[in-house]
Amino acid sequence: MLGLMQDWPLTVDRIIDHARSWHGGIEVVSRSVEGPMVRTTYREIHGRAKQLSNALLSLGVLPGDRVATLAWNTGRHLEAWYGIMGIGAICHTLNPRLHADQLCYIINHARDKVIFTDLTFLPILMEHRAKLDCVEHLVVMTDEAHMPADYPAALCFETLLAQHGADCAWGGFDENTAAGLCYTSGTTGDPKGVLYSHRSNFLHTLGTMGADVLGISARDVVLPVVPMFHANAWGVAFSAPAAGAKLVMPGQHLDGASVHELIETEGVTFSAAVPTVWRMLLQHLRETGGQLSTLTRVVIGGSAVPEDMVRAFRDDYGVTVTHAWGMTETSPMGTQSSPNRAVAAMDAEEQLRYRLKQGRPPLMIDLKLVDDQEHVLPHDGQATGRLKVSGPFVVREYFREAERAILDADGFFDTGDVASIDDQGYIQITDRAKDVIKSGGEWISSIEIENLAAAHPKAAMTAVVAIPHAKWDERPLLLVQLKPDERADRSEFLQFLDGKIARWWMPDDVVFVDHIPLGATGKIDKKLIREQFKNHVVQPIAAGLSPEQPNAEEAPADAPGPFPAEAAEASPARASTLTMVALSGALMGAYLWRSFGPVRR
Repeated sequence: MLGLMQDWPLTVDRIIDHARSWHGGIEVVSRSVEGPMVRTTYREIHGRAKQLSNALLSLGVLPGDRVATLAWNTGRHLEAWYGIMGIGAICHTLNPRLHADQLCYIINHARDKVIFTDLTFLPILMEHRAKLDCVEHLVVMTDEAHMPADYPAALCFETLLAQHGADCAWGGFDENTAAGLCYTSGTTGDPKGVLYSHRSNFLHTLGTMGADVLGISARDVVLPVVPMFHANAWGVAFSAPAAGAKLVMPGQHLDGASVHELIETEGVTFSAAVPTVWRMLLQHLRETGGQLSTLTRVVIGGSAVPEDMVRAFRDDYGVTVTHAWGMTETSPMGTQSSPNRAVAAMDAEEQLRYRLKQGRPPLMIDLKLVDDQEHVLPHDGQATGRLKVSGPFVVREYFREAERAILDADGFFDTGDVASIDDQGYIQITDRAKDVIKSGGEWISSIEIENLAAAHPKAAMTAVVAIPHAKWDERPLLLVQLKPDERADRSEFLQFLDGKIARWWMPDDVVFVDHIPLGATGKIDKKLIREQFKNHVVQPIAAGLSPEQPNAEEAPADAPGPFPAEAAEASPARASTLTMVALSGALMGAYLWRSFGPVRR
């Protein structure tokens, strides 16, 4: 016997329909690419999205066609999302931080029919236009006054909308219809496509709206610094309209001063971003004496949250930090470190231990830990194994890779993370499986060392990678990017770590670099670092600070390495320069993405 309830397909057009009907006057504020602040409402975005749907139909876009966006977080980008998905086409978000060759690969692999782009990225698309044989139209998300004369073949977003009315039928298709496409960053081979359905996005929205997850309400003013090309902006582009929260879209300016200005002028109460963004904001606040008068909560994901960051937000500005974990393959929210009843009863310092973990899974996410023999491990906070995940918004297979099985016999997806789960249900990510340091048969967490080192008052950013060792197989190498005008030597950081980690975890060497490279999702590019430091020659470390696992015999002074011999010496400060990850300068325009990014992969 079936239930006697109405059948209401869970398609995302219903989200913006709800926002129009019940929160129509709520503002969506954008810092536009052209410069001025633009104010609109959910009601206006709904109407313009329908105009966009009609425009796409006029361009020959059919259900199932891929329509790409290469754009910052703005109201126009939101209109494009709902306009594309509303007619059953697939919104494919492109990551502008990828190398041009990767972008071309992704566009061609997805067979994108139309690309919506901001002015910032038009030059790189036109430069590689001949390689994009599948693309029929480029639409520039601007008005006629700002359309560049150099690209007459490109269409103008505002002109296109003006040619069409807002009478367009949305939905009416199966809720399992594909809605969105997002590719992983390709850190291990070619990027892989994750194809979201309307149903999975809708369920993910319901899941994230819970009080123990994002908990966004109609009282909130939401600043999604996390970009819309990062796995649906962690779902905020759906959950904020669903709740009726005011949205503040930051556009391309993500430096500390610009983010602070938006928070204060628009009364932002909630925001989400990766740790590097918050480091820029905190540095700006310290330098200027600025305050956070309205902000109460931030969600931080993408990489482990350093303890000093949580303390700074809590103690200096009264802002609660919630740590989140997820990945493109989980839509992306997987867990969040909101306190349960037992943790909430603890004092602030005890709670901090749990806030630094990646948190508990919400409804519709199931997790398990397994060892190398696929045996399930206990939730005792001690057993460490591979983290696997299952749920209705977790990937089943990669786009156009049906022959590749990615689920185990029980339907769980291997995240590639190494973790433990405690008796309260909180997961602690120890490392990425490919980043964990295996020394003398034991594991060393690169994440834990770099987060502790990042708390050093002179450190702007830190990274820890494994370097080969003749006796112990691998040993940790600590890279430090100092704050501007700071000077330091190795002993300062080794002494800072002494007593905080096991002696055999102590890095074999510390190298100071001008920049620590970030990958396409804003995370530290350890693959690049490992390649550049694969022949690094360890210099002698001061007595009393060497690890209990002794070093191998010293390599000869003229042994090959990535930098001149003087680069590894303990002389003050900027001893070496680590080449930044190769990004297309034209792609980024004048804006340098020094630090920003998302959820996993």
